[in-house]
Amino acid sequence: MSIPIADLRKSYERDELDESASAADPLQQFRTWLDQALKAELSEPNAMTLATVGADGRPSTRVVLIKGCDERGIVWYTNYDSRKGRELAAQPFAALQFHWVELERVVRIEGRVEKTGADESDAYYASRPLDSRLGAWASPQSQVIAGRAVLVAAAAKAAVTHGLNPPRPRHWGGYRLVPDRWEFWQGRKSRLHDRLRYRLEGGAWVRERLAP
Repeated sequence: MSIPIADLRKSYERDELDESASAADPLQQFRTWLDQALKAELSEPNAMTLATVGADGRPSTRVVLIKGCDERGIVWYTNYDSRKGRELAAQPFAALQFHWVELERVVRIEGRVEKTGADESDAYYASRPLDSRLGAWASPQSQVIAGRAVLVAAAAKAAVTHGLNPPRPRHWGGYRLVPDRWEFWQGRKSRLHDRLRYRLEGGAWVRERLAP
């Protein structure tokens, strides 16, 4: 390496996060930050890291895209037979993380995960581009395959079989993480970062500052 990675440093001085200027409800705070990330035209501000744990206790992460957020929770869609799907079936708890590098912000969300209703999954699936809908039929996600030609052939077969209106595969649909913890991190100078955590206690959100 031309530059030792241990020497890579950045001073975070873009913004601050104070209790008096933050929302009492974490969903409102998240929506404010997400809206700012969208308006800043960041690269894929909707991308979030999803962490799950399998029955063997091994954690794993991957990047998925948020497709909805409201009082019920955070929604994304995927293959239920994938590794993450199998892990969520064994351990229905997960963590999400958004990292908006240009804004020097991180949002972490933890909670229980449930599947979205069939009607909700059907509606989102129908809104996807045709190639994406056929791809849900073609990909045995997380399984070993011989090569890309397997996927191309499977997609072609799905197109012949289902035409322009493929139904949603039963193995594909939505998940919703129901938060019981949120954390908002704003980078600050001298590594004295701002961290506000919201935790659910007795049906109400408790907001508290954490040491960086």
